[in-house]
Amino acid sequence: MDEERINPGHSGTRIVLRTIGPLIALVGLGLMVFGLVDFFRAFGGSGPPRYFWCIFLGMPLLAVGGILTKLAYLGKIFRYMAGETAPPMKDTFNYMAEGTREGVKSMASALGQGLREGGFVAGSQTTVRCHKCNALVAETAKFCRWCGQAMGKSKPCPQCAEVNDPDAKFCDNCGYKYG
Repeated sequence: MDEERINPGHSGTRIVLRTIGPLIALVGLGLMVFGLVDFFRAFGGSGPPRYFWCIFLGMPLLAVGGILTKLAYLGKIFRYMAGETAPPMKDTFNYMAEGTREGVKSMASALGQGLREGGFVAGSQTTVRCHKCNALVAETAKFCRWCGQAMGKSKPCPQCAEVNDPDAKFCDNCGYKYG
């Protein structure tokens, strides 16, 4: 079993907890019952309660026994909970996925269209940045569509990306010689 490879003493610890936990809880419960019976018997005239202190000893023992028992059966509890909650969670996920499929498709197509129009997809028109407002403008544009600046420099350098005049033979920034 996988748990034995992770922790070789896991099965032994679980067996001890499944034995000790309920025993401690039963002793605590017994002491509490004994103390309560003694307390209520005192109202019948048999004198003051002598074993009332058993309640205060039984409560922590009952709590510790309950915690140890819970730890002993925690794996079974979680496996049961997972078995009960997994099918509704799967159904909910499938319902949400089915309901959002068209929205995701329309968002993806809008994103693709925006990338193509912006010149970011291979095969579409190339763009250059306006040297005044830094907006993306078609390489063939004479003026920037955002600020109206004349697009005199529209030839980007492949070496340093500096925008040069369309008829430039050399880059203004790095001196790259155009082909």
